Amino acid sequence: MMHPWAIWAVIAVVVALGVLGWFSRRPTPDQRDVTWVANSGYLTTLRSYRTRLSRYRLGLVSVAAVLVLAAVATAFLAGRPVSRTVRSEVLATRDIVLCLDVSGSMIEYDTEIVDRFLALLPSFQGERIALSVWNSTTRTVFPLTDDYTLVEEELKAAAEALDFDVNSLDDYSYDPAALDRLVNFLVGTEGLGQSASSLVGDGLASCALSFDEQEAERSRSIIMATDNEVFGNQIYTLPEAADLVAERSITLHGFYAGTVTPSSAAQEKEYREAVQSHGGLFFASDDPDAVAGIIDDIASQQAVDLDATPEVLITDRPERYFAWLVAALGVYLVAVWRLRS
Repeated sequence: MMHPWAIWAVIAVVVALGVLGWFSRRPTPDQRDVTWVANSGYLTTLRSYRTRLSRYRLGLVSVAAVLVLAAVATAFLAGRPVSRTVRSEVLATRDIVLCLDVSGSMIEYDTEIVDRFLALLPSFQGERIALSVWNSTTRTVFPLTDDYTLVEEELKAAAEALDFDVNSLDDYSYDPAALDRLVNFLVGTEGLGQSASSLVGDGLASCALSFDEQEAERSRSIIMATDNEVFGNQIYTLPEAADLVAERSITLHGFYAGTVTPSSAAQEKEYREAVQSHGGLFFASDDPDAVAGIIDDIASQQAVDLDATPEVLITDRPERYFAWLVAALGVYLVAVWRLRS
Protein backbone atom coordinates (compact mmCIF):
# COMPACT_ATOMS: atom_id res chain seq x y z
CA MET A 1 0.00 0.00 0.00
CA MET A 2 1.25 3.46 -0.92
CA HIS A 3 -1.05 5.24 1.56
CA PRO A 4 -1.94 2.83 4.39
CA TRP A 5 -3.28 5.70 6.49
CA ALA A 6 -6.05 6.18 3.90
CA ILE A 7 -7.50 2.77 4.82
CA TRP A 8 -8.10 3.80 8.40
CA ALA A 9 -9.35 7.22 7.31
CA VAL A 10 -12.05 5.71 5.09
CA ILE A 11 -13.05 3.19 7.76
CA ALA A 12 -13.30 6.00 10.33
CA VAL A 13 -15.54 8.03 7.99
CA VAL A 14 -17.79 5.02 7.36
CA VAL A 15 -18.10 4.29 11.08
CA ALA A 16 -18.89 7.95 11.78
CA LEU A 17 -21.58 8.00 9.10
CA GLY A 18 -23.04 4.76 10.47
CA VAL A 19 -23.26 6.19 13.99
CA LEU A 20 -24.78 9.42 12.68
CA GLY A 21 -27.33 7.47 10.66
CA TRP A 22 -28.26 5.34 13.66
CA PHE A 23 -29.01 8.32 15.91
CA SER A 24 -30.78 10.29 13.20
CA ARG A 25 -33.08 7.46 12.14
CA ARG A 26 -36.85 8.13 11.98
CA PRO A 27 -38.50 8.32 15.43
CA THR A 28 -41.23 5.94 16.53
CA PRO A 29 -44.55 6.98 14.89
CA ASP A 30 -47.02 8.88 17.03
CA GLN A 31 -49.82 6.62 18.20
CA ARG A 32 -52.29 9.10 16.74
CA ASP A 33 -50.86 8.45 13.28
CA VAL A 34 -51.33 4.70 13.57
CA THR A 35 -54.30 3.05 11.86
CA TRP A 36 -55.60 0.18 13.93
CA VAL A 37 -57.22 -2.81 12.24
CA ALA A 38 -59.60 -4.89 14.27
CA ASN A 39 -58.99 -8.64 14.80
CA SER A 40 -55.51 -8.49 13.24
CA GLY A 41 -53.44 -9.44 16.29
CA TYR A 42 -53.23 -13.07 15.24
CA LEU A 43 -51.29 -12.16 12.08
CA THR A 44 -47.97 -12.02 13.95
CA THR A 45 -48.44 -15.62 15.08
CA LEU A 46 -48.80 -17.01 11.57
CA ARG A 47 -45.92 -19.15 10.29
CA SER A 48 -45.95 -17.38 6.93
CA TYR A 49 -45.62 -14.01 8.71
CA ARG A 50 -42.72 -15.20 10.88
CA THR A 51 -40.99 -16.73 7.83
CA ARG A 52 -41.23 -13.55 5.81
CA LEU A 53 -40.11 -11.48 8.80
CA SER A 54 -37.06 -13.75 9.24
CA ARG A 55 -36.22 -13.42 5.56
CA TYR A 56 -36.55 -9.66 5.82
CA ARG A 57 -34.23 -9.49 8.81
CA LEU A 58 -31.75 -11.79 7.09
CA GLY A 59 -31.90 -9.52 4.06
CA LEU A 60 -31.14 -6.49 6.21
CA VAL A 61 -28.16 -8.27 7.77
CA SER A 62 -26.94 -9.29 4.32
CA VAL A 63 -27.23 -5.73 3.04
CA ALA A 64 -25.26 -4.50 6.04
CA ALA A 65 -22.55 -7.11 5.46
CA VAL A 66 -22.32 -6.18 1.78
CA LEU A 67 -22.00 -2.51 2.67
CA VAL A 68 -19.20 -3.36 5.09
CA LEU A 69 -17.41 -5.30 2.32
CA ALA A 70 -17.87 -2.37 -0.06
CA ALA A 71 -16.49 0.00 2.56
CA VAL A 72 -13.43 -2.20 3.12
CA ALA A 73 -12.80 -2.47 -0.63
CA THR A 74 -13.12 1.31 -0.94
CA ALA A 75 -10.68 1.77 1.94
CA PHE A 76 -8.07 -0.45 0.30
CA LEU A 77 -8.54 1.32 -3.04
CA ALA A 78 -7.99 4.63 -1.27
CA GLY A 79 -4.81 3.16 0.19
CA ARG A 80 -3.54 2.60 -3.37
CA PRO A 81 -2.49 -1.07 -3.53
CA VAL A 82 0.73 -1.58 -5.46
CA SER A 83 3.26 -4.28 -6.25
CA ARG A 84 6.98 -3.70 -5.88
CA THR A 85 9.55 -5.36 -8.13
CA VAL A 86 13.25 -5.05 -7.46
CA ARG A 87 15.35 -5.24 -10.60
CA SER A 88 18.49 -3.84 -12.15
CA GLU A 89 18.84 -2.73 -15.74
CA VAL A 90 22.52 -3.66 -15.58
CA LEU A 91 21.83 -7.27 -14.64
CA ALA A 92 19.50 -7.49 -17.63
CA THR A 93 22.61 -7.36 -19.82
CA ARG A 94 23.90 -10.68 -18.49
CA ASP A 95 24.41 -13.71 -20.71
CA ILE A 96 24.80 -16.97 -18.81
CA VAL A 97 25.66 -20.32 -20.36
CA LEU A 98 25.24 -23.45 -18.28
CA CYS A 99 28.01 -25.75 -19.48
CA LEU A 100 27.38 -29.20 -18.01
CA ASP A 101 29.45 -32.35 -18.19
CA VAL A 102 26.88 -35.15 -18.62
CA SER A 103 29.22 -38.08 -18.20
CA GLY A 104 27.87 -40.66 -15.77
CA SER A 105 29.70 -39.35 -12.70
CA MET A 106 28.28 -35.83 -13.10
CA ILE A 107 24.59 -36.44 -13.73
CA GLU A 108 23.66 -36.20 -10.05
CA TYR A 109 25.21 -32.74 -9.76
CA ASP A 110 23.81 -31.55 -13.08
CA THR A 111 20.33 -32.25 -11.76
CA GLU A 112 20.91 -29.97 -8.77
CA ILE A 113 22.29 -27.16 -10.93
CA VAL A 114 19.34 -27.30 -13.32
CA ASP A 115 16.85 -27.39 -10.42
CA ARG A 116 18.52 -24.36 -8.85
CA PHE A 117 18.28 -22.36 -12.04
CA LEU A 118 14.61 -23.29 -12.27
CA ALA A 119 14.12 -21.83 -8.79
CA LEU A 120 16.00 -18.65 -9.75
CA LEU A 121 14.14 -18.19 -13.03
CA PRO A 122 11.32 -15.99 -11.62
CA SER A 123 13.93 -13.47 -10.44
CA PHE A 124 15.45 -13.02 -13.90
CA GLN A 125 14.50 -9.84 -15.75
CA GLY A 126 15.99 -9.71 -19.21
CA GLU A 127 19.03 -11.93 -18.66
CA ARG A 128 19.68 -14.42 -21.42
CA ILE A 129 20.36 -18.05 -20.56
CA ALA A 130 21.64 -20.99 -22.58
CA LEU A 131 22.19 -24.64 -21.76
CA SER A 132 24.91 -26.76 -23.36
CA VAL A 133 25.64 -30.35 -22.34
CA TRP A 134 28.68 -32.32 -23.38
CA ASN A 135 30.57 -35.54 -22.94
CA SER A 136 32.79 -36.38 -25.90
CA THR A 137 30.85 -33.93 -28.10
CA THR A 138 28.55 -31.00 -27.29
CA ARG A 139 24.81 -30.49 -27.72
CA THR A 140 23.13 -27.12 -27.30
CA VAL A 141 19.86 -27.79 -25.52
CA PHE A 142 18.75 -24.20 -26.12
CA PRO A 143 20.73 -21.12 -27.22
CA LEU A 144 20.92 -17.79 -25.40
CA THR A 145 17.38 -16.54 -24.94
CA ASP A 146 15.24 -14.45 -22.62
CA ASP A 147 12.13 -16.44 -23.57
CA TYR A 148 11.62 -17.69 -20.03
CA THR A 149 8.66 -19.84 -20.97
CA LEU A 150 10.93 -21.80 -23.30
CA VAL A 151 13.73 -21.82 -20.72
CA GLU A 152 11.43 -23.15 -18.03
CA GLU A 153 10.09 -25.92 -20.28
CA GLU A 154 13.58 -26.99 -21.33
CA LEU A 155 15.04 -26.86 -17.82
CA LYS A 156 12.14 -28.91 -16.46
CA ALA A 157 12.65 -31.48 -19.20
CA ALA A 158 16.39 -31.53 -18.48
CA ALA A 159 15.85 -31.92 -14.75
CA GLU A 160 13.43 -34.79 -15.32
CA ALA A 161 15.80 -36.54 -17.73
CA LEU A 162 18.86 -36.11 -15.51
CA ASP A 163 17.02 -37.31 -12.41
CA PHE A 164 18.36 -40.82 -12.85
CA ASP A 165 20.45 -42.98 -10.54
CA VAL A 166 23.23 -44.32 -12.75
CA ASN A 167 24.13 -46.84 -10.06
CA SER A 168 20.82 -48.60 -10.73
CA LEU A 169 22.25 -49.78 -14.04
CA ASP A 170 24.55 -52.18 -12.19
CA ASP A 171 21.75 -54.19 -10.59
CA TYR A 172 19.09 -53.54 -13.27
CA SER A 173 16.79 -51.83 -10.76
CA TYR A 174 16.22 -48.76 -12.95
CA ASP A 175 12.97 -47.55 -14.45
CA PRO A 176 13.08 -48.20 -18.22
CA ALA A 177 11.08 -45.04 -18.94
CA ALA A 178 13.53 -42.96 -16.90
CA LEU A 179 16.46 -44.51 -18.75
CA ASP A 180 14.82 -43.72 -22.10
CA ARG A 181 14.41 -40.06 -21.06
CA LEU A 182 18.07 -39.87 -20.08
CA VAL A 183 19.28 -41.53 -23.28
CA ASN A 184 17.18 -39.21 -25.43
CA PHE A 185 18.52 -36.20 -23.55
CA LEU A 186 22.13 -37.30 -24.03
CA VAL A 187 21.79 -37.75 -27.78
CA GLY A 188 24.53 -35.76 -29.48
CA THR A 189 26.93 -35.81 -26.52
CA GLU A 190 28.64 -39.10 -27.34
CA GLY A 191 29.60 -38.51 -30.96
CA LEU A 192 33.03 -40.09 -30.50
CA GLY A 193 31.63 -43.31 -29.10
CA GLN A 194 32.98 -45.22 -26.12
CA SER A 195 36.62 -44.34 -26.85
CA ALA A 196 36.25 -40.81 -25.48
CA SER A 197 34.49 -39.35 -22.47
CA SER A 198 34.33 -36.07 -20.59
CA LEU A 199 36.48 -34.05 -22.99
CA VAL A 200 36.51 -31.00 -20.75
CA GLY A 201 38.56 -28.67 -22.92
CA ASP A 202 36.47 -29.28 -26.02
CA GLY A 203 33.26 -28.95 -24.05
CA LEU A 204 34.33 -25.61 -22.58
CA ALA A 205 35.48 -24.32 -25.96
CA SER A 206 32.10 -25.22 -27.46
CA CYS A 207 30.35 -23.33 -24.68
CA ALA A 208 32.55 -20.29 -25.33
CA LEU A 209 31.27 -20.25 -28.92
CA SER A 210 27.65 -20.11 -27.71
CA PHE A 211 27.77 -16.33 -27.20
CA ASP A 212 26.50 -14.02 -29.91
CA GLU A 213 26.36 -10.21 -30.13
CA GLN A 214 30.11 -9.96 -29.64
CA GLU A 215 30.08 -6.23 -30.33
CA ALA A 216 27.46 -5.47 -27.67
CA GLU A 217 28.42 -4.52 -24.13
CA ARG A 218 27.09 -7.47 -22.17
CA SER A 219 28.24 -9.42 -19.14
CA ARG A 220 29.11 -12.93 -20.33
CA SER A 221 29.70 -15.85 -18.02
CA ILE A 222 29.93 -19.62 -18.16
CA ILE A 223 28.99 -21.83 -15.24
CA MET A 224 30.72 -25.13 -15.88
CA ALA A 225 30.30 -28.32 -13.88
CA THR A 226 32.71 -31.20 -14.40
CA ASP A 227 34.92 -33.66 -12.59
CA ASN A 228 37.75 -32.95 -15.09
CA GLU A 229 38.28 -36.68 -15.59
CA VAL A 230 39.26 -36.86 -19.27
CA PHE A 231 39.28 -40.03 -21.39
CA GLY A 232 40.43 -39.66 -24.99
CA ASN A 233 42.17 -37.08 -27.12
CA GLN A 234 41.07 -33.44 -26.94
CA ILE A 235 41.46 -30.63 -29.47
CA TYR A 236 41.65 -28.13 -26.61
CA THR A 237 43.18 -28.81 -23.22
CA LEU A 238 41.36 -27.25 -20.28
CA PRO A 239 43.91 -24.40 -19.86
CA GLU A 240 43.77 -23.67 -23.58
CA ALA A 241 39.97 -23.57 -23.51
CA ALA A 242 40.07 -21.29 -20.44
CA ASP A 243 42.38 -18.94 -22.35
CA LEU A 244 39.92 -18.93 -25.27
CA VAL A 245 37.12 -18.04 -22.88
CA ALA A 246 39.13 -15.15 -21.45
CA GLU A 247 40.04 -13.88 -24.92
CA ARG A 248 36.33 -13.60 -25.72
CA SER A 249 35.74 -11.52 -22.53
CA ILE A 250 33.80 -14.32 -20.86
CA THR A 251 34.04 -15.05 -17.14
CA LEU A 252 34.38 -18.73 -16.26
CA HIS A 253 32.95 -20.04 -13.00
CA GLY A 254 33.72 -23.65 -12.13
CA PHE A 255 32.09 -26.34 -10.04
CA TYR A 256 34.17 -29.43 -9.33
CA ALA A 257 32.41 -32.55 -8.10
CA GLY A 258 34.94 -35.32 -8.65
CA THR A 259 35.18 -38.39 -6.46
CA VAL A 260 38.42 -39.08 -4.63
CA THR A 261 40.81 -41.09 -6.84
CA PRO A 262 44.61 -41.28 -7.14
CA SER A 263 44.46 -38.61 -9.85
CA SER A 264 41.61 -36.47 -8.50
CA ALA A 265 43.86 -34.01 -6.64
CA ALA A 266 45.74 -33.14 -9.83
CA GLN A 267 42.46 -32.88 -11.79
CA GLU A 268 40.97 -30.51 -9.23
CA LYS A 269 44.17 -28.41 -9.13
CA GLU A 270 44.22 -28.00 -12.90
CA TYR A 271 40.56 -27.06 -12.95
CA ARG A 272 40.93 -24.59 -10.08
CA GLU A 273 43.91 -22.85 -11.68
CA ALA A 274 42.16 -22.59 -15.05
CA VAL A 275 39.18 -20.87 -13.42
CA GLN A 276 40.87 -18.66 -10.85
CA SER A 277 43.70 -17.53 -13.11
CA HIS A 278 41.12 -15.64 -15.16
CA GLY A 279 39.19 -14.19 -12.22
CA GLY A 280 36.37 -16.73 -11.97
CA LEU A 281 34.83 -18.33 -8.89
CA PHE A 282 35.72 -21.94 -8.17
CA PHE A 283 33.87 -24.34 -5.91
CA ALA A 284 34.62 -27.90 -4.95
CA SER A 285 32.02 -30.08 -3.28
CA ASP A 286 30.95 -33.68 -2.92
CA ASP A 287 27.53 -32.61 -1.65
CA PRO A 288 24.85 -31.90 -4.28
CA ASP A 289 22.94 -29.79 -1.72
CA ALA A 290 25.77 -27.22 -1.86
CA VAL A 291 24.86 -26.35 -5.44
CA ALA A 292 22.12 -23.91 -4.42
CA GLY A 293 24.57 -21.84 -2.41
CA ILE A 294 27.16 -21.96 -5.19
CA ILE A 295 24.77 -20.62 -7.82
CA ASP A 296 23.57 -17.90 -5.43
CA ASP A 297 27.19 -16.89 -4.71
CA ILE A 298 27.91 -16.58 -8.41
CA ALA A 299 24.78 -14.49 -9.02
CA SER A 300 25.52 -12.16 -6.08
CA GLN A 301 29.17 -11.79 -7.10
CA GLN A 302 28.10 -10.77 -10.60
CA ALA A 303 25.82 -8.12 -9.11
CA VAL A 304 28.76 -6.69 -7.17
CA ASP A 305 31.12 -6.80 -10.16
CA LEU A 306 28.58 -5.02 -12.35
CA ASP A 307 27.82 -2.44 -9.65
CA ALA A 308 24.19 -3.37 -10.16
CA THR A 309 22.25 -1.02 -7.92
CA PRO A 310 18.73 -2.41 -7.65
CA GLU A 311 15.79 -0.30 -8.72
CA VAL A 312 12.34 -0.63 -7.16
CA LEU A 313 9.53 -0.59 -9.72
CA ILE A 314 6.08 0.26 -8.34
CA THR A 315 2.95 -0.81 -10.23
CA ASP A 316 -0.63 -0.02 -9.20
CA ARG A 317 -2.66 -3.16 -8.51
CA PRO A 318 -6.29 -2.11 -7.85
CA GLU A 319 -7.80 -5.05 -9.76
CA ARG A 320 -8.71 -7.29 -6.83
CA TYR A 321 -10.24 -4.60 -4.61
CA PHE A 322 -12.07 -2.98 -7.51
CA ALA A 323 -13.63 -6.36 -8.32
CA TRP A 324 -14.71 -6.70 -4.69
CA LEU A 325 -16.31 -3.25 -4.79
CA VAL A 326 -18.21 -3.92 -8.02
CA ALA A 327 -19.41 -7.30 -6.76
CA ALA A 328 -20.52 -5.84 -3.43
CA LEU A 329 -22.46 -3.02 -5.08
CA GLY A 330 -24.11 -5.48 -7.45
CA VAL A 331 -25.22 -7.72 -4.58
CA TYR A 332 -26.40 -4.65 -2.65
CA LEU A 333 -28.65 -3.45 -5.49
CA VAL A 334 -30.18 -6.90 -5.93
CA ALA A 335 -30.72 -7.31 -2.19
CA VAL A 336 -32.40 -3.89 -1.82
CA TRP A 337 -34.65 -4.62 -4.80
CA ARG A 338 -35.71 -7.91 -3.23
CA LEU A 339 -36.35 -6.31 0.16
CA ARG A 340 -38.56 -3.64 -1.35
CA SER A 341 -40.52 -6.19 -3.34
